Amino acid sequence: MNGPHAWLVVLPAGRHEAERLVHHETLELTGLDGGDRPRPGDDVLVAVGDDPPSVVALGRVARSAGDGYDPDDPQSAAETPLPLVVTYTRRAFDDPLPADNLAVAGPVTPLDRAVFDTLAGRLGPAPERRDWLVSVHLPIEAATPAEAARIFWSYVLELGPRELPAFVSPSGDELAMQAFVLGAVANQDPEEDDD
Repeated sequence: MNGPHAWLVVLPAGRHEAERLVHHETLELTGLDGGDRPRPGDDVLVAVGDDPPSVVALGRVARSAGDGYDPDDPQSAAETPLPLVVTYTRRAFDDPLPADNLAVAGPVTPLDRAVFDTLAGRLGPAPERRDWLVSVHLPIEAATPAEAARIFWSYVLELGPRELPAFVSPSGDELAMQAFVLGAVANQDPEEDDD
């Protein structure tokens, strides 16, 4: 077949959460067996689950840097396969597209071009980008402003998106502010019941 091939890449559950919580330009997967693999330029549907899967992103395979050998990892070997690197072209982590017609045969599966084109078309173009105000408010007790900043970053790194709410509002409409924890709207009013 001439031209780029199409592939389905299924994210493990834990990796899906990480990709959903933090914006990454690329997806890098390691530990794939030496079977049929995508080549640079191939198109990719990124999905989660397998019964049925849901499409959460589109991407294109990029060249992998390095040779797979990590001198800081004693278990890596020079013959370790290169990681699969996918550059995101469209994300839908917050609104996955159900894909009942996809047959999953492992973490990386060759995909019929017509199936790829149909699902990519159903996913549609990325929504228009706009400005948002995002903040994290923490009361911090410290002796100096510099110490307060250091303690703030320690809390942010320690607690992260699993525990710290990020307050988000459209730029110019601060009254529409919502709190997000784990990438989803979270009620921060202790007076209201979360049911």
